[in-house]
Amino acid sequence: MTTHKVRVIGGGLAGTEAAWQIAQAGVSVILYEMRPQKLSPAHHSEELAELVCSNSFGASQSDRAAGLLHEELRRLDSIIIHTADKHSVPAGGALAVDRGVFSCELTETLANHPLIELRRQELTEIPQDGIVVLTTGPLTSPELAEDLQQFTGMEYMSFFDAASPIVVGESINRDVAFLASRYDKGEAAYLNCPMSREQYLDFWQELCKAEQAELKDFERENAKFFEGCLPIEELAQRGEDTMRYGTLKPVGLFDSRLGDFRDPANQSKRPYAVVQLRQEDKAGQLWNMVGFQTNLRWGEQKRVFRLIPGLENAEFVRMGVMHRNTFINSPQLLSSSLQFKTRETLLAAGQLVGTEGYTAAAAGGWLAGTNAARIALGLEPVTMPPTTMMGALMEFISSASVKHFQPMPPNFGILPELSKRIRSKQERYGVYRDRALADLENWRVTHKSPLLV
Repeated sequence: MTTHKVRVIGGGLAGTEAAWQIAQAGVSVILYEMRPQKLSPAHHSEELAELVCSNSFGASQSDRAAGLLHEELRRLDSIIIHTADKHSVPAGGALAVDRGVFSCELTETLANHPLIELRRQELTEIPQDGIVVLTTGPLTSPELAEDLQQFTGMEYMSFFDAASPIVVGESINRDVAFLASRYDKGEAAYLNCPMSREQYLDFWQELCKAEQAELKDFERENAKFFEGCLPIEELAQRGEDTMRYGTLKPVGLFDSRLGDFRDPANQSKRPYAVVQLRQEDKAGQLWNMVGFQTNLRWGEQKRVFRLIPGLENAEFVRMGVMHRNTFINSPQLLSSSLQFKTRETLLAAGQLVGTEGYTAAAAGGWLAGTNAARIALGLEPVTMPPTTMMGALMEFISSASVKHFQPMPPNFGILPELSKRIRSKQERYGVYRDRALADLENWRVTHKSPLLV
């Protein structure tokens, strides 16, 4: 055990993972979390690793980008993925969790670790000495953000992120909504609200006219939407059929009460559009409106979303919210080990560095925490094989175009090309997976140490 104390600033997914990996390596760590002393515009609790936008970690199959990252983290003993697996709820082909239980257990686990000191305190400056891991996320407090800006000498970039409303299950009209997963993949874990053409057009027109919440001055300036998380009203403004080819696409969903839509005799029964709701908790009492991130005023949300068949009497336990996300220009500032180029004892991870999604935040936390512990133990920091999803993400954020850098979620497009061209997407993704997991195992053997065994 070392007497060094590493400081981790921020108790989100990345910070929780980083602190755990540091402590598991036998290094003392102080984890700073400003809540509840100071709240953020998006959080609703004081628990560590709170899932703000959704309860889903993305596709669970390992031949999907998010699922591959899940599997890599399982093999690296990620506490985030271990806890997510433990508290998973039905979600078709996705890994979704009972978010309240998930965050409470992580908070209790870290608070009880003998090498982790949890301080409910806001830091307004980056500590100038020692080993520090920044995981303050997209809602970094203004004072610390200003200090980080001074340290980097750069302007921030920002985009808007939004969270979907959550509906009480008992308030959903089950005479209209039907339970099914797209193309019958996995367990039927989505409630689907079918819309006729007339119902859809009425909903689309009212959505386009609905009043949006006024953005704060700091949010208006130099901000833009992240294409992977567009507010539903923004999609509606892009054209009459935009939602039908995205969030509300009706393909692959079959209502057993009406017969199989794949049967030509039942083609007339096929919905014109479908709104999906994903189970939010184990008991199925709460349902998340999939893809309905929004910045509409709360009264407008209730008015417009209750036009959706099956949600006429919907009871909302959380309305959709929207906030500014902030990230640094990582290609100019960070190496693929997540160390700052100008200060190797300062590391960063999570959405602050421009990775997108819960699992990517955990992956960055794992690497930053592992390298912080290695530095404290006098070992060389590591980088991940670029053929793994984790390694490809870290390589991307450290080497992308400085001028055009934007947040990146896990995806197969950032992996190195295969030596042999494979036309079938499904087969190609399977080969990417097999290569990634084989290379990860070889990497683990090569880097045997107390931190990686």
